[in-house]
Amino acid sequence: MSRLFMQLGAEGFLLGVLETLYMTVVSTAAAYLIGVPVGVLLRVTDKDGLRPMPWLNRIVGFLVNILRSIPFIILIVALIPVSRAIVGTSIGNGAMIFMLIVAAAPYVARMVESSLKEVDSGVIEAARSMGAGTFAIIWKVYLPEARPSLIVGAVISTVTVLGYSAMAGTIAGGGLGAIAVTQARPSNAEDVIWLCVALIVLIVQVIQELGMLLARKTDRRLRSGSKKKRGSDGSDSQKSAISQ
Repeated sequence: MSRLFMQLGAEGFLLGVLETLYMTVVSTAAAYLIGVPVGVLLRVTDKDGLRPMPWLNRIVGFLVNILRSIPFIILIVALIPVSRAIVGTSIGNGAMIFMLIVAAAPYVARMVESSLKEVDSGVIEAARSMGAGTFAIIWKVYLPEARPSLIVGAVISTVTVLGYSAMAGTIAGGGLGAIAVTQARPSNAEDVIWLCVALIVLIVQVIQELGMLLARKTDRRLRSGSKKKRGSDGSDSQKSAISQ
């Protein structure tokens, strides 16, 4: 057992877990606050969307693609002055959360757009025929119908942000990644590195299992087993939901 392992102790690793979870949860939640409206906008303004606006869709899509294409480690360096201006610091967990949000929001937007594209166009047309407006279709048709896929996307996004958070050590942040990279690696403390790896894997597995369980519980097709018969009880329930 290495000296660093003894120095950190249970409290050091627990702090690393808590800091990792804190950065991941806060960053993912904030990224969804930004990414969901952007993803909805991309879907609604698409060529087969509710309100096709090719020029707006191309502009927003172009900006999203630019941010998504930048490797995170390079994005960290580029955002240092921006973080200093907005957050007031360019180091630590606060700065890292800001950078994670910037990196994750466009990723979330594309995930949301992809989930909304999976919604059956027949359901959308049925809602339109009943006089539902754009906002009503988004709120009462698109989002509820895409809920299982959105949850799966949230799980993937959360795990991705968790992986990004391992780079917090590059800007004096904390978490398990910082312990492994900035403390254990220079000290050749292999036991600390592998324990950090094991803890991160455990966190990922918990997130994955809870997310998949929630996705299954919210999938009405699995619960009813007969949602393919959309013309009968499915259409009736859709009518009542839209009319409320």
